[in-house]
Amino acid sequence: MLFLVQSNIYSDPDHNRIFDALHDLNIPFEKIQLNSETQEITVEADRTDVFVYGSVKLARLAKSNTHWNPGSFYGGNHQYEIYSTYYQENLLNYDVEVFQFEDPIDWKPNEQKFIKPYKDAKIFTGKVFTKTKWTDFVENSLENPKTPLLHAKSLVQASIPKEIYKEARLWIVGGQIVAAVYYKFNGDVVFEAEVAEEGIVFAKKMIQIYEVDEAFVMDICLTNYGWKIVEINCINSAGFYPNLNVHSLVKALDIYFSN
Repeated sequence: MLFLVQSNIYSDPDHNRIFDALHDLNIPFEKIQLNSETQEITVEADRTDVFVYGSVKLARLAKSNTHWNPGSFYGGNHQYEIYSTYYQENLLNYDVEVFQFEDPIDWKPNEQKFIKPYKDAKIFTGKVFTKTKWTDFVENSLENPKTPLLHAKSLVQASIPKEIYKEARLWIVGGQIVAAVYYKFNGDVVFEAEVAEEGIVFAKKMIQIYEVDEAFVMDICLTNYGWKIVEINCINSAGFYPNLNVHSLVKALDIYFSN
């Protein structure tokens, strides 16, 4: 299988580790750079067994190359309104209300809400807001938009904030967890090198309930309500973390899709 990897990714300091892994494992790859004017992507090699890795834009553009296999898993079942019907209360923010970015929200005195994008997770970072902070954020974003994807009619979701102790990212390929690492510990939670077995067991149960795609990324967290799914991400644009064994992940992808 040929990996088509974006080379101008600067937001993820661990991104370039994929090139070392591909080189060490002797897996063929091509580099590609994208800019604001890029509208289509191709590979120099005459082959259709292509897997892309890079930005959301690369994943989105690659989706149009329907002759590539596996190509890109962008879109489809990764949308919250689809996978939420299966995972339901196992989702961290299943108790959501959905509204347009410009819509007024009802706030109780001193209330806080966790607000994030409903569809496109990249248009702004989800976090806990007070009424004042959310109002200011909406006004500033509409006056000085940082991305054309965020506008008055953009759908967002709000839910009750929950106490999160630790968060992990899991890479799932062919129904199997091929990599799992913690990416955040909150408060005084003791560091663990390996994702807790309870978290892995929870994730396996979720995969049995619903397999979003042939390959995808699942972020999970331990809360005061037990283990929950934070969100589902497209594997073609999921960032790495320092303690991830990129070699093992790349090898697992190559073996599965080459067969």
